[in-house]
Amino acid sequence: MKQPVIELKNFTWQYNAQKEPTLHDLTLTIREGEKVLICGPSGCGKSTLAHCLNGLIPFSYHGEMRGSLHILGRETSELSLFDVSKMVGTVLQDADGQFVGLTVAEDIAFALENDNVPQSELFRRVDAAAEQVNILSHLDHAPNELSGGQKQRVSLAGVMVDNVPILLFDEPLANLDPAAGKQAIELIDDIKRQTKTTVIIIEHRLEDVLHRDVDRVILMQDGRIVADTTPDELLASDLLRAQGIREPLYVTALKHAGVALRPDMGLHNIKALRLDDGQKAAVRRWFRETPPAPEPPEAPALLDARHIRFAYDNGFEALRDVSVTVRKGEMMAIVGRNGAGKSTFSKVVCGFETQQEGTLAFDGRDLTELSIKERADHIGFCLQNPNQMISKVQIFDEVALGLVARGVGEAEQKERVEHALDICGLRPFRHWPVSALSFGQKKRVTIASILALDPEMIILDEPTAGQDFRHYTEIMEFLRELNERGVTVVMITHDMHLMLEYCRRAVVFADGEKIADASPADILTDPDVVARASLRETSLYELAVLCGVDDPRAFVQRFIDHDREVRER
Repeated sequence: MKQPVIELKNFTWQYNAQKEPTLHDLTLTIREGEKVLICGPSGCGKSTLAHCLNGLIPFSYHGEMRGSLHILGRETSELSLFDVSKMVGTVLQDADGQFVGLTVAEDIAFALENDNVPQSELFRRVDAAAEQVNILSHLDHAPNELSGGQKQRVSLAGVMVDNVPILLFDEPLANLDPAAGKQAIELIDDIKRQTKTTVIIIEHRLEDVLHRDVDRVILMQDGRIVADTTPDELLASDLLRAQGIREPLYVTALKHAGVALRPDMGLHNIKALRLDDGQKAAVRRWFRETPPAPEPPEAPALLDARHIRFAYDNGFEALRDVSVTVRKGEMMAIVGRNGAGKSTFSKVVCGFETQQEGTLAFDGRDLTELSIKERADHIGFCLQNPNQMISKVQIFDEVALGLVARGVGEAEQKERVEHALDICGLRPFRHWPVSALSFGQKKRVTIASILALDPEMIILDEPTAGQDFRHYTEIMEFLRELNERGVTVVMITHDMHLMLEYCRRAVVFADGEKIADASPADILTDPDVVARASLRETSLYELAVLCGVDDPRAFVQRFIDHDREVRER
């Protein structure tokens, strides 16, 4: 049996600022060369456990520790932060927060420079690490010139260059488009197999992580381990739904079809799934017997963008002849790879940037007549990075900021802020400092600050990034309720599940152009669009093909409509 590299025995951690422990009596062993996924709902203790493993606890966060935590056979309480950093390399969720160099090469070399590694050896090791993660050709680039996936590779190279035996990934997929996320999981798996490194992944997007094999899944709830098992065993149980984690869509589809799930069916990956003839017939029967949902009537235009062209000062043409119509009361998605022009389009709509060509109309009125502030009275915009929006110390004050600027009375402020916080799952923390929150919780604060303003249309850039299934559902159901009351919702997203589950229509961007405008089911079953926009074909389509369904595209749409109806009931 392989040697343990991480051992927790009756381990408990309590922050000084908290009345109760965040981690309760954990006993866990991770062995050399294992690949382990840690998942669980927000607030379950995943991030705190990660901080214990990489040394931020107790060196940066203070509190009381009980029990023992050994890394590579050494008790962490007897080690320095520097000692732990030589054992555990961490790749953060927000890659921008990990960069320290002006170029990719400088950033990768940072740890070696601190160790006074001779220059010739430093160059060799930087090149070797960059080549291993396929970023060698970008060594002279500035980090801000890279795509999200490339930034992840640089962060990985920056910890690998120090030859650490344990790699810890904190939600590596949160800010990546589907194709880049798939590549990231493949890269992590390749590195693990080539170097025999122990890999620990903390992630909400279970189906995406399971694109490559995982040895074990650790499921956490309320600071405790509720399951430590194989992916197949976990997916055959009802633990994921019970703990607020979204199961793979093909697993949910099999349940709708009445198929009894067993671990020996290869549930961990759609490509490994083994179904007998009776189970395939059950899926086809469900498709035949489930009627399609009626098509809603087409509403009049609210936002009408025509032939938009926009180029930045450096000459980069971010939008080319883009025409998009957003209809009153609809909930739609804008999707595409990192850098495709999605966020630039939203900035032009909100007035943060001005197009060089084309027209913008909102409810029949020329938007160029309105200032940014006047546009904000009609269109709310929530940025992808919450740190770029937050300006107050306390959560309540941050969410109330827009209401204060508009002169809303204190009583109405309190009512609207607390309602928004309640919907976003943050009301218990309303008097907390924003700095005490995780990245995902900060995201919810910024969404709440926009929702409190009650705009006619809301544009949300990655509204559910970093959210567990429960909070994802709470936010999306609230947005759906707003949408049903007439608020138009536009979501820029990399989450294909979100697009499928909540949007009747999606617009696809690629290289600054609009390449598709159709239903999500049609988009995710079109190989050409999927490839050009770095999307990912839905596993529902693969399930339909596996089971011999005569119209796989219709199967995808029928499942989405049926699943939405089941959840609404």
